[in-house]
Amino acid sequence: MTPEILDTAGAAEYLGLSCPTLERFRLTGNGPQFAKLSPGPRGPVRYRRADLDAWVASRLIRSTSEQAA
Repeated sequence: MTPEILDTAGAAEYLGLSCPTLERFRLTGNGPQFAKLSPGPRGPVRYRRADLDAWVASRLIRSTSEQAA
């Protein structure tokens, strides 16, 4: 069973993405919600599994033509 709170590596594995992709999504604001547990560039980041599921659900499309919209 997947834990409710995941670090970047766990979240990336859960989503089938690489850690650098998930980190880039954090910088651009295109990824799932996350929690920054302490200030600074190296502060730990955590993701709630429910937020990862919601992010995936928000990206559902019916056809590839919807991607351009």
